[in-house]
Amino acid sequence: MRQITLKDIARALGLSPSTVSRAMKDHPSISEKTKSLVREYAEKHRYKPNILAMQLRTNRNNTIGVIVPEVVHYFFSTVLSGILEETESKGYKLLFSCSQENCRREAKCVETLLNARVCGILISQSKETQEYAHFREILDNNIRLVFFDRICTGINTDRVVVDDYAGAFRAVEHLIATGCRQIAFLGSRPSMPIADNRRMGYEDALRRHHLPVRKEMCRVCDTVGLAAEIIPEMLQMNPPPDAFFCINDEVAASCMRIVKSAGFRVPEDISVCGFTNSNFAAMTDPALTTVDQHGRRMGKAAARLLINRIEGKETGTGIISRLIRTELIVRDSTRK
Repeated sequence: MRQITLKDIARALGLSPSTVSRAMKDHPSISEKTKSLVREYAEKHRYKPNILAMQLRTNRNNTIGVIVPEVVHYFFSTVLSGILEETESKGYKLLFSCSQENCRREAKCVETLLNARVCGILISQSKETQEYAHFREILDNNIRLVFFDRICTGINTDRVVVDDYAGAFRAVEHLIATGCRQIAFLGSRPSMPIADNRRMGYEDALRRHHLPVRKEMCRVCDTVGLAAEIIPEMLQMNPPPDAFFCINDEVAASCMRIVKSAGFRVPEDISVCGFTNSNFAAMTDPALTTVDQHGRRMGKAAARLLINRIEGKETGTGIISRLIRTELIVRDSTRK
């Protein structure tokens, strides 16, 4: 059923839209009889005010826009829960959109949020993004912008990031400490800072323990589809990897399945470590060792930074960068 508008109420009661509007706002120039008539009709027909339209007319807004690369992704869902918790507690509303890892769609999301006159935007950029005109447009419109997790190094603005380097370093050190020497890294495209930082953490942990960094042991493999192609190929190496450090838990779970299907034991023959600590990580067989990114904590920190910028409580000049510490969660997919 179509929502009724102020004009519908005015037409039904034989009043002007401006009279109905003032009656709804309890304006003293409107008689109590008219106010009562308008309110009763509005309640009976379940009238709801168009908040966005009101904000556009008054040029005031308390809505924050959020753009994530994926919806069906445990990490981003936990980040969103943190953002929602923080914004609601501060009296802000959210407009949520998803780029689906597509730069063109991401730019369209930005356009939609700007048209809605949001007072600030939180973004984790898509894997595909290589040009940043749509991000610059946000700043050109004097809208506060904070990146989280996947940041855009070409835009000078605030960001909240995970200590990807330290998380990867600790994970690989754990694999080395448990006897692994042929450690493969299944990463993402190097244009993404998070992928680069995790790769550097992996490489530096090998160097710290005087193990060679071999190009053939580092592959771009950040989806389940790529895992199905690349991991069987790597298992044919002589010798094969005795551990896989994976860019995310989805790839790690697929890696375990492929490794076991090829006749290897996890972790006796091959250890597997992920990155995220997804909700299914403790339920895989064996339970997955992984790096916890603390997504909810990141969401709260990003929203808090943005709101403090909007409200003028954060007055620091230059780029403000917040760092979320990771935690290695050791389970049964790696040797003890």
